[in-house]
Amino acid sequence: MKYLPLNPQIFIDNRKRFIAKMEKNSIAIFNSNDELPMNGDALHPFVQNSDLFWLSGIEQEDTMVVLFPDNPDPRFREVLVLVRPNELKEKWNGHQLRKNEGEAISGIKRIIWLDELEGMLQPWIHLADIIYLNTNENDRKANEVPVRDYRYASYIRDRYPLHSLKRSAKILKELRAIKTPLEIEVVQKAIDITDNAFRRLLTFIKPGVMEYEIDAEIWYSFLSQRASGPAYGSIIASGDRARTLHYVENNHECKDGELILMDFGARYGNYSADLTRTIPVNGKFSKRQKEVYNACLDLHYYCASILKPGITINDYTDKVANEATRLFQKIGLLKREDIKNEDPENRAYRKYLYHGISHHLGIDVHDVGTKTEPIKTGMVFTIEPGIYIEEEQMGIRIEDNYWITKNGNKDLMKNIPKTIDEIESLMKAR
Repeated sequence: MKYLPLNPQIFIDNRKRFIAKMEKNSIAIFNSNDELPMNGDALHPFVQNSDLFWLSGIEQEDTMVVLFPDNPDPRFREVLVLVRPNELKEKWNGHQLRKNEGEAISGIKRIIWLDELEGMLQPWIHLADIIYLNTNENDRKANEVPVRDYRYASYIRDRYPLHSLKRSAKILKELRAIKTPLEIEVVQKAIDITDNAFRRLLTFIKPGVMEYEIDAEIWYSFLSQRASGPAYGSIIASGDRARTLHYVENNHECKDGELILMDFGARYGNYSADLTRTIPVNGKFSKRQKEVYNACLDLHYYCASILKPGITINDYTDKVANEATRLFQKIGLLKREDIKNEDPENRAYRKYLYHGISHHLGIDVHDVGTKTEPIKTGMVFTIEPGIYIEEEQMGIRIEDNYWITKNGNKDLMKNIPKTIDEIESLMKAR
């Protein structure tokens, strides 16, 4: 890992929170992700299962966590399972964790090797009445590959057919949505790295630069600050390409007079930042660009004013829709008759803002969390309104990350330049 060691208390606290939700005399088993093949003899870079990382902080493959708080033997109530280091594999692929290193990262004192697990796990399961197993219950999931969690669930169901099986993901969706102050420290570090990268771009971008050159500057800035890299594929969209929400080609020239929409964020300690800024390629907004940009910024500030504990995402979205309608009429995008005749299921403002305004953020960029219950203290959300105008070949989006507190919310990106004056001033200094 490139990042500095995280505070193991993060994972100690997370396990306590999960154990408190387990039913009496139950055992919970968590698996790492698979190593996924690429082509030939190559593998994709390994990415840890988010739930296992949230519980342990371990990024190594072939890792398991077993939680059995009612185990009669107190030594085995929390167990971290690591693959036994192999001298030959280390010669090819590098260092594998020793037991003392696993304990230092996770705070779990009892560590066993994977080749020892089977003979120990069976008696534990025989003592338990309930087995918690994990699957991916992210509402945005689109993967049909039978990954390790699903294969393991089938294996346990077949081997222990009379045990009661329960879903860990239902608990984790609730718990992971609420970030502890220690987790926020790591998110803030990812955000600060992203801030530095954006400021670097403000002095780099000019007419003639290629989108992929900007992407390269982001990578360099992230890696030089100990980030693992981008938390997701960076969107570097100049001109009309900014209307494509997940534009990933990043291969066009940025031209004089265009705006460039940049959606990127660092991953640090496996936690994500998610920033969007839209800036003028030549360093100066035109009159019309200013008008649309400020409307988007006003909508952003309005969203921040109502995203507080107690509101539901549905109510929040409805209020934002009404404000977007007002602002879009003000800047000439909507007429009174457009609003009067709109379809309630596809409102008029949707022509110019066709995506959601906020999503949970954490270990995953689109993190787990409820969409139907009231927003709670401790959640982290993006706020990212946009305005996309096909007739003017223009797309603008402004995105920050907000931590919900009992007194409202805290903009974790408040130090990142956002206003027209801030952006133009820093670009002029180049």
